Amino acid sequence: MYPYYSKWIRGHRDLPLKLNQWCNVVRWEFSNPTPFIRSREFLWQEGHTAFATKEEADKEVLEILELYSRIYEEHLAVPVIKSKKSEHEKFAGGLYTTSVEAFIPNTGRGIQGATSHCLGQNFAKMFEINFENDKGEKAMVWQNSWAYSTRTIGVMVMVHGDDKGLVLPPKVAAIQVIVIPVPYKDADTKGIYDACDATVETLTKAGVRAEADFRDNYSPGWKYSHWEMKGVPLRIEIGPKDLANEQVRAVRRDNSAKSDLSMASLVEHVKDMLTSIQQSLLDVAKQKRDACIQVVKTWDEFVEALSHKKMILAPWCDEEEVEKDVKARTKGEIGPAKTLCSPFEQPALDEGTLCFASGKPAKKWTYWGQSY
Repeated sequence: MYPYYSKWIRGHRDLPLKLNQWCNVVRWEFSNPTPFIRSREFLWQEGHTAFATKEEADKEVLEILELYSRIYEEHLAVPVIKSKKSEHEKFAGGLYTTSVEAFIPNTGRGIQGATSHCLGQNFAKMFEINFENDKGEKAMVWQNSWAYSTRTIGVMVMVHGDDKGLVLPPKVAAIQVIVIPVPYKDADTKGIYDACDATVETLTKAGVRAEADFRDNYSPGWKYSHWEMKGVPLRIEIGPKDLANEQVRAVRRDNSAKSDLSMASLVEHVKDMLTSIQQSLLDVAKQKRDACIQVVKTWDEFVEALSHKKMILAPWCDEEEVEKDVKARTKGEIGPAKTLCSPFEQPALDEGTLCFASGKPAKKWTYWGQSY
């Protein structure tokens, strides 16, 4: 699209130019695709913007990164680290790359959740994207690009999923509540089914995405497993005793906790439980990730932590050759390690702290580890 930017942008009044696209991408350059994470074909959202000044471009880079961070943490309940990529790991041709980095405790691998790049003026030079500024002078635009993809689904599945199947955060679950009738022999089956219908109707009117499973060729136990595998956040069971006591049995997908809820105040209780599930998923994910973070200051500590699949925070001299050397030295049995990101929120770096890999004066703290 950049050849057209050079035609569309003539003067400062044409700026900023902000375009967003959703498109399918097919990639052939790698040999072992991983579903969702590095799949052969995926859907992504991508922005391409142009500004008159670097200050405007820098500001937008961080604004977009904050939006991506909120998608992960507020909707997918996945904790991420807002950070900057190393020169070696940044987007080729860009000025600098920022990212939100996630970590998968079960596999011990980091994963780039989404990126927001400042492209600088490199592509403006290549495609002659020039404009007349407000002083009547010829200038080149400053560009950004930012993107995230269906990889987010894979990250969410791996962070929250368990041996029973998916675990979906309520905010993104297509079905938030599944209602299952539990009729016993000689029970008032019609009364139970009517109560299930009424429950779904009540919840739906209150804005809760609820459905009932009335299939008569499956047992209640089979249905429990089925909807657990699909990750529905909350299951409501209604049997003869529940009908008699004007209550329902609610079962959380995230921790299997059971509670009896009064039908009279069902909406309030269900909404509170969904909010609790959403927050609990984020809190538990943070606890698991933080338990995998290990601070090291020497090479021996680094190798030991890497062998235990940790996310390693280490002082670094910020030299590209040292980064390449670390990758080469760990390529053997452990598997290559690389910089994941340098967090915006930097811990204090004491004077005299040395790089764990080179022994040179350290310039910053950086996360290292294996990644997807």
